Amino acid sequence: MRTVPSGVVVLTDRLVARGGLERVVAGAVAGGVRWVVLREKDLPRVERAALAVALRAILADVGGTLVVAGPDPLGGDAVHLPAAGPYPPPTHRLVGRSCHDETELNRLTTEHYATVSPIHPTKTKPGYGPPLDIAGLGSLVRASPVPLLALGGVETPDQVTACVQAGAVGVAVLGALMRAKDPTETAAILASAYVEAVTPELTQTRRGVTKVSTPQPSTATTDNQPPTATKEEK
Repeated sequence: MRTVPSGVVVLTDRLVARGGLERVVAGAVAGGVRWVVLREKDLPRVERAALAVALRAILADVGGTLVVAGPDPLGGDAVHLPAAGPYPPPTHRLVGRSCHDETELNRLTTEHYATVSPIHPTKTKPGYGPPLDIAGLGSLVRASPVPLLALGGVETPDQVTACVQAGAVGVAVLGALMRAKDPTETAAILASAYVEAVTPELTQTRRGVTKVSTPQPSTATTDNQPPTATKEEK
């Protein structure tokens, strides 16, 4: 079994990061984020590689993982590829791909996970879509050979809950965290919604009611099978 991104996953955008990208990522990590996808594709490779080093250092203290957008892992071993290519995907330890419909999901071969977008209208890419909405997300989850992250316009706890209930293993968030006044608080609120959505109901014991252990948001795994249900029975 391979660990794939789950919970609240941060996508970077230094151009809108309030107070600087490293500050926002550090705040999000303090709020419970354990997965960050480095975008910033417009930067020269040397600058992007230096940024990757800085973000990996932030994640290292909590056992987090940096995934690099594009086929070049910038000294790491985790990448997230665009829908357009390359095909076949490179053979890194962790490979994800952006998808938008069932046709693109059907092209997946050795990828370990995928994002599907946009779930809702998004300020980052206005007019991008049409939105899948929660019903469309659920349909793609059922059709997908790999675990899916919900991406696009996910900004509130209720939206996180709905995505998880539709079968997503997590949500990929850009604007809500990059523009947040307090990224730690925002990340904690969204991460709490995710944990509550995947935590089983209270269970009965001989001594009364006790809450089962809370799963961590970075434990989703894949063996290239569709994701399992996100809530367990009592």
